[in-house]
Amino acid sequence: MSDISRRDFLKAGGAAMAGLVVAPNTILGKQYGHQAPSDKLNILGVGIGGRGAADLSAMETENIIGLCDVDWKYAKGIFDKYPKAKRYNDYRKMYDEMLKEADAVVVATADHTHAIIAADAIVAGKHVYVEKPMTLYAYESRLLTKLAKKYKVATQMGNQGASSAGTRQAINWLWNGEIGEVTRIDSFTNRPIWPQGMEVPKEKMAIPETMNWDAFIGPAKYRDYNSAYTPWNFRGWWDFGSGALGDMANHILQVAVKGLHLGYPSEVIGSSTMLMTDACPTAQKIAYKFPARPNLPKLALPEVKLTWYDGGLLPDLPDNMPEGKNFDPNGVTVYYGTKDTMVVGTYGYNPFLCSGRNPKVPELCRIVKDDNHQQDWIRACKESPENRVPSASDFSEAGPLNEMIVMGVAAVRLQSLNQWLKWDGENMKFTNIPNDAKIKFVIEDKFNIKDGHPTFDRKYSEPVNANEFAELLIKPKYRDGWKLPEMPA
Repeated sequence: MSDISRRDFLKAGGAAMAGLVVAPNTILGKQYGHQAPSDKLNILGVGIGGRGAADLSAMETENIIGLCDVDWKYAKGIFDKYPKAKRYNDYRKMYDEMLKEADAVVVATADHTHAIIAADAIVAGKHVYVEKPMTLYAYESRLLTKLAKKYKVATQMGNQGASSAGTRQAINWLWNGEIGEVTRIDSFTNRPIWPQGMEVPKEKMAIPETMNWDAFIGPAKYRDYNSAYTPWNFRGWWDFGSGALGDMANHILQVAVKGLHLGYPSEVIGSSTMLMTDACPTAQKIAYKFPARPNLPKLALPEVKLTWYDGGLLPDLPDNMPEGKNFDPNGVTVYYGTKDTMVVGTYGYNPFLCSGRNPKVPELCRIVKDDNHQQDWIRACKESPENRVPSASDFSEAGPLNEMIVMGVAAVRLQSLNQWLKWDGENMKFTNIPNDAKIKFVIEDKFNIKDGHPTFDRKYSEPVNANEFAELLIKPKYRDGWKLPEMPA
């Protein structure tokens, strides 16, 4: 089947499923904003030792002119791979010296610095690719979404499954009414596969000569260096990451949010294993309630409850799970419809219907060869704002998705309130936390056996006002010297 334009598909909605067809991107002329292949982007990479390395590898069709990482030992192999690129350990210095000659920036740092690095680039008119989670806080996601719209830049969040054929098929089955109305969604990941649930390390460590620790801390509250925080393990610390939910839900819930037009949830509740002051818990369960949405041509959208599990917690198998089928151990999402049940793997891969049917429906657009997520963004960068076909995870979609996810992270941290939290999505605010409510967290927890008897020694933080704490979980207070641009109207 020929590919169809994402813009035309989105304009036409589910009614387009019967056969809108346009030419693929490979033959689009200048009237569609397409530039010649010889026109290469000048790209800067910030955070290159982990996911950034994979992103840059997929962008080698372009000119990689500058690289930045706070940890030159971790990033050495990538610096060596691109010897012509200038090297930095502070993105601000790289921006001062190179941003004018750059067209685009790839951001793959620890979660807590995604927003400020991307925002500074967008305000300068540069296209941005930001690894998931898009940001650590809901306010930051809203900000990047609005800035991208204001400055008309091409954007992409690095949830690469959004570009996969499996994601397109699952969304098409939903939009074509193949499983009927969905009122229940269960989802899980096998993460974390990094340490979580820890006490704050007490050991004092010298900052490695190859590490710019102050730049790593960035806008977060300053703390002394410890190898427990980075590289990679930043995901398990609240100040730097968002645990398994933030790390993987942007991959796993893409189909749900886009396919069912979920929008803002109305209520959320979280629970977990022991909640420490600084570290994400080892396992979590978060439940969201979404109100009814306007119906699609072939699909009604009633109220739906979505439940997320991680850290070894699993939802039940569907009663009608086909013989020989099982959950992808990395994670799945199960959609319970009035006609059928659909199971979709991590990254949107390998969807199937529990009935065994394999309906043939028109395929959503495939803008670039081999569903290359990074090249999809590069394509969008090279198209004019007036004629640009948005990328598969453009911030107009990725922003609301990530807002919902990191709001769930906040609900976990507010779990001791023991209540469903009502959420005002437009204003990014919990509306039913009692004015005098206070919460506290575990600083240290010790268990010993003495003379055959158990002894417990649990130390708690000082209680804090729950409403004030909730506000900081939505819009953080940055460290002195670090500031985001103003929120556009």
